Amino acid sequence: MGLFDFFKKKEQSPEASEALEKGLEKTKEGFFSKIAKAVVGKSTVDDEVLDELEEILVSSDVGVTTTLKIIERIEKRVARDKYVNTSELNNLLREEIQQLLAENNSNDFETFEYGNHKPYVIMVVGVNGVGKTTTIGKLAHQLKETGNQVVLGAADTFRAAAVDQLKLWGERVGVRVVAQAMGSDPASVAYDTVQSAISNGDDVAIIDTAGRLHNKVALMNELSKIKNVMQKVIPGAPHEILLVLDASTGQNAIEQCRQFTQATDVNALALTKLDGTAKGGVVIGISDQFKIPVKYIGVGEKIGDLQLFNKKDFVESLFS
Repeated sequence: MGLFDFFKKKEQSPEASEALEKGLEKTKEGFFSKIAKAVVGKSTVDDEVLDELEEILVSSDVGVTTTLKIIERIEKRVARDKYVNTSELNNLLREEIQQLLAENNSNDFETFEYGNHKPYVIMVVGVNGVGKTTTIGKLAHQLKETGNQVVLGAADTFRAAAVDQLKLWGERVGVRVVAQAMGSDPASVAYDTVQSAISNGDDVAIIDTAGRLHNKVALMNELSKIKNVMQKVIPGAPHEILLVLDASTGQNAIEQCRQFTQATDVNALALTKLDGTAKGGVVIGISDQFKIPVKYIGVGEKIGDLQLFNKKDFVESLFS
């Protein structure tokens, strides 16, 4: 089994389903307890219920823009069906959120194709503390488990801790790590990693980058330089620019997404720490606002708790 088998999502295993359910517990508890209070004593979905629902969605970090879209959709359904019982509200909400995600993420894991790149190069970006290096380690583990040769590039050369952490993950997972001395040029590390991947016949090269959101111009210049040197070795690399965001930071994650998408061509998102927050609604808001596929979600601390994101599984777990 190779790289492309890993990314073509089949039926979710019982273990993965259970991890997802558990990972979304805090979001579900906060979300549904508020909805239950909003409909107490109500028999139909009226303006008051919709106002309450709007407030609940915003407070769950779905975001104002996306919340208004969802409310507008429900208003149309209520107007069309004339009478909507409050007991039907959860089903109505689930259907509209699923539909919204389907419209915004045209690429999903049942159909998304990577092509025949070897090595497939992933450049990982994001601020410090979001779980970037941990996500790289877990992704490397899952790729290796499915029979791929993986190499990691420690291009965050500004923090000794970042290089050391990546090396530890390399040892834990059993994959090579390309690193240079502290303060080295990150682009040089990326270049060496891609060259090494070609020489060694690796399937995937994952490049870590500095997690500093110092200013947009400096960030853009640095990431552009890293991309440019990799393209000298493999035209078109990196094939994936993965932005890692901490779901527990809610609206701050949306702002980080805005900054990084302006600085570089992000084409994939990973949302971490969903198990530790009631702000899981941010997944819906980010997907809607940026039209970039959420590819991975972190639902726990175990090495296998990085999951491929599937819209249907996510919403079903949220409403189960």
